[in-house]
Amino acid sequence: MNPKTKSRIEVTVIYLFLFFMFIVIGYPLLWTIGLSLNPGTSLFSATMIPENWSLEHYKWLFTDPSSDYLTWYKNSILVAIANAFFSVLITAFVAYAFSRYRFVGRKYGLYAFLVLQMFPSLMSMVALYILLNMIGLLDSLVGLTLIYIGGQIPFNAWLVKGYFDTIPKELDEAARMDGAGHLGVFFKIMLPLAKPILAVVALFNFMAPFTDFLLPRIVLRDPEKFTLALGLFNFINDQFNNNFTRFAAGSILIALPIAVVFLFLQRYLISGLTAGGTKG
Repeated sequence: MNPKTKSRIEVTVIYLFLFFMFIVIGYPLLWTIGLSLNPGTSLFSATMIPENWSLEHYKWLFTDPSSDYLTWYKNSILVAIANAFFSVLITAFVAYAFSRYRFVGRKYGLYAFLVLQMFPSLMSMVALYILLNMIGLLDSLVGLTLIYIGGQIPFNAWLVKGYFDTIPKELDEAARMDGAGHLGVFFKIMLPLAKPILAVVALFNFMAPFTDFLLPRIVLRDPEKFTLALGLFNFINDQFNNNFTRFAAGSILIALPIAVVFLFLQRYLISGLTAGGTKG
């Protein structure tokens, strides 16, 4: 086969694949945006491109006294920020210890991280419910945040530990010769060089409270403490309150803080890809 013809076929297949992925991802998104702009609350009478589009559902979310949307939004942002910050901090310390030090139980600790990732989080829900009830943090955003932080440590620590292993240990030795201690090496050497992977951890942990439904459903009871995923579910859960258009409007707005954080961390993500491509 002619090399030019082969190249054209490969390019065509790539574009067809990209177009297919755009349809798979874009079609539901366009429907959700169109649904949020449709007047009324019915799902069946809505169209993807509304004839008489309206922003009444967005206005209702923020101005109607019966709407708790702003409260849910605030709760989700607080949990997301706390989850991202403390997950990065704790994960970095744990990964640094496993990457740079040799201690009794290190090998089995790494194996434990791998084993814990094999079990679905659903298996621990009953135990977590009982634990939070025992320590008085059931129906609490603090309790929910602690579970998020602790539950992600095995995966995040393994991920960051692998990145720390790529940082030459000669940098640690040079810093210690200049008088830096353990914390000095950690904060002045390891953290600055590990910004790309820490940005990934921060982004994933920031997104979790906005998209997770099951854990808040088990932990939270008071509507004033609901997160967005749990609160929006009430719009379509009640058979007498099927507000699919309001649900769509609230879902679209979830993407805003995630997009802001992604744009803020994008330069670190890009630098991480560049560094990974040039390391030899």
